[in-house]
Amino acid sequence: MKKKLLATLGLLIIASMVLSACGAGAAAGPVKIRWFVGLGTGTDPAQVTVQEEVVKDFNASQDEIELVLEIVPFDSARDTLSTQIASGAGPDIVGPVGWGGSNDFYGQWLDLTDAIAATKFDTSIFDPALIKFYQVEGEQVGLPFAVFPGAMYFIPAMFDEAGLAYPPQKYGEKYVLDGNEVDWNWDTVTEVAKRLTIDVNGLNSTEEGFDRSQIVQVGYSAQWQSVLSVATFYDGAANIYSGDAKGSYESTIPAGWQDAWQWYYDGMWGDQPFIPTGPLNAAPEFGNGNAFNTGKGAMGLTQTWYTCCLADLAASGTEFQLGIQPMGADGEVNGRIDADTFRIWKGTKNPNEAFKVLSYLITTGGDKLLPTYGAMPAIPSKTEAFFKVKSEQYPFVTPESWDVFVQGLAYPDTPSSEQYQPNSIEASARFATFFDLMNNTEGLDFEGEYAKLVDDLNTIYNK
Repeated sequence: MKKKLLATLGLLIIASMVLSACGAGAAAGPVKIRWFVGLGTGTDPAQVTVQEEVVKDFNASQDEIELVLEIVPFDSARDTLSTQIASGAGPDIVGPVGWGGSNDFYGQWLDLTDAIAATKFDTSIFDPALIKFYQVEGEQVGLPFAVFPGAMYFIPAMFDEAGLAYPPQKYGEKYVLDGNEVDWNWDTVTEVAKRLTIDVNGLNSTEEGFDRSQIVQVGYSAQWQSVLSVATFYDGAANIYSGDAKGSYESTIPAGWQDAWQWYYDGMWGDQPFIPTGPLNAAPEFGNGNAFNTGKGAMGLTQTWYTCCLADLAASGTEFQLGIQPMGADGEVNGRIDADTFRIWKGTKNPNEAFKVLSYLITTGGDKLLPTYGAMPAIPSKTEAFFKVKSEQYPFVTPESWDVFVQGLAYPDTPSSEQYQPNSIEASARFATFFDLMNNTEGLDFEGEYAKLVDDLNTIYNK
């Protein structure tokens, strides 16, 4: 009887241990990964619906990870994320978010190098230049996802009327000006743009009698570009500050950027203008800043996202095409890419699981996400669907034009013109003030204002 009792007791103990183990496993369940959306695009109802569908797809595809979507309104997303991170309860994944939104949390993003190695993720699906684009201080803080490479938008009819060749559509090709082959650089763009800037009497800005007070067509516009973008396109990407918090920071704007801004200023206010001044650009007949869309700009250098906003131009029957980005004085192409991606918070307790989600979002999940974000895929093999939609929107744009964007993936601005700056909000505001002065002030003491900009930045960086 005693042996039977002990045997029964032993079975009960074993059963209890099994149940306990099963209970512990059930309680643990799959690893939960939080996906925070709100710092950039992704909060529109239609986008939320697609994101919820992607979450369901991912969760149904495996049983080790449970992806949880967290939508926060854009206006409160920055403060909400700041609070979460400060309390140690940050989300695992944040995005889509661009450089600007990411820089508000500089130093908070996980270096993906180890996770890439651990999961054996194949980064060769991307252009190597885009991989480097997301390397900051030796760390791989992101991977390419939604990209918006630059191109020179142009209106062929205006070139035809002026008897000018169209901008090249293959990097490395020359431009033919007055029967001679020349580089497609900023000197060439300037000369072409002057001939395409027309006054009310039909004279271009190189001709005697040109009336700069009655311009009806401009040759070039830096379409919706910041002062930092203007400089990057002109002279190339550059670090604009040096130092660290342990010592002191210093503005290191390169001389080529100063040249870029002088060129831009002269293009508005010089003897032969070819860029719209602030007042002209803001005029209703010039689209309140959207000159190219009004059909009053022959060329406009900007990114892929601008294809969102050319309905008025297309409706008017005016066709546009795309040319390559110009070379700088050093013979190098100075490209620019705006880009959104997903970041992993460095405080995540599950970096490899978070990376598995991230890799899903930028590959399989991207097939549904990219269209709702209106973004071009960073993976070249996925671009066909994107351009199919664009071709339906603008059927007159040629395949050669769309291919300019694909080629542009090889020319990111590294570091981005939206790079981090110490005390970034005030520093960015100071750059914007300088840009406003250039756009709206004839007879500006350019050298003096530039020197003041540098002095002010040195103060702002070290506050």
